[in-house]
Amino acid sequence: MPYNWEQPDWPKFRYDLVPVQDDLLAFAERAGQVNGVLRSLPEEARTRAVIDVMIAEAVKTSEIEGEMVSRADVASSIRNHLGLNRPAAAVTDPASRGVAELMTQVRETWQEEVSAEGLLAWHRMLMQGARAVAVGRWRRHAEPMRVVSGSAARPTVHFEAPPSSRIPAEMAGFVAWFNASRETVRQPPVRAALVHLYFESIHPFEDGNGRIGRALAEKTLSQGLGRPVLLSLSHRIEAGKKAYYEALQEAQQSNEVTPWICYFTRVVLDAQIEAEALVDFVLRKTKFFDRHKESLSERQLKVIRRMLNEGPDGFEGGINARKYVGLTGVSKATATRDLQDLVVKDVLVPIGGGRSTRYELKL
Repeated sequence: MPYNWEQPDWPKFRYDLVPVQDDLLAFAERAGQVNGVLRSLPEEARTRAVIDVMIAEAVKTSEIEGEMVSRADVASSIRNHLGLNRPAAAVTDPASRGVAELMTQVRETWQEEVSAEGLLAWHRMLMQGARAVAVGRWRRHAEPMRVVSGSAARPTVHFEAPPSSRIPAEMAGFVAWFNASRETVRQPPVRAALVHLYFESIHPFEDGNGRIGRALAEKTLSQGLGRPVLLSLSHRIEAGKKAYYEALQEAQQSNEVTPWICYFTRVVLDAQIEAEALVDFVLRKTKFFDRHKESLSERQLKVIRRMLNEGPDGFEGGINARKYVGLTGVSKATATRDLQDLVVKDVLVPIGGGRSTRYELKL
């Protein structure tokens, strides 16, 4: 079967929205609720929630492609670009700096139209420090651009993108379609699904297509909502990466894309639900600190902040005396006293007993 771009109706996507009506309504409702709660937070807490989502997106969009970036460098780079670090913090990892800059750029320029020059600039931004990759230009190599798995000797080809000679014309068509579709495709998750599929099917760069394609999907959602979207698509996609690649591969076989629309809309909705949990967590964390910050020592505050930095999923395994010693450098006896004091102050809840006792935050 020919790929989608080889078919005579490319890129005229066909789909039925009846199966996704409930998810579309749920997304619109939840997006409004999250925005309302976010606006009710104190400015510092609101900024923290936005940064937490941006960090999650930067880290997970890289993990999907098998690239591990430094969470600390990503956070520092995002805070630098938002003007929150005075002076700017040093960021040593160029990959972390690049993906963080891209996330910031997507959020700050969500209203702007897409252009070929802008996408090439995104690529230069993302691929900082990359070697052996054509940075900031469309791919030009003569060999086919394929998505494969398996061994080099016996690879399985899942998709082959248009030849490099077609990329300038394909991208000119994509840019024109993207900007026009803002008025013709009114449901934000549906337009985001089409944008991502269209871009990934062209695969215009030697590397970085997935990350830029997901950034375009988030830009699309923001344009549809009329404000910067607060969610991490990549966090949800990475959690079910196999399903993502299977759905994308199926969608690239035909320009009837209803199953892809159903899949991607659900991903968007699940990402919004996760964002709702994150905002709720930030709200509870803010109230938690207001309640306890005057009664805790600097040492205790350091440990509590470290636990809270893990987000709604929590500090894996809770905290125990050994971890407390590792985080603070105090003796085991002091760590035990500090932990017992935090229980008395209603900050921690003990789980288990004896040497296996651990503690979880009582938010």
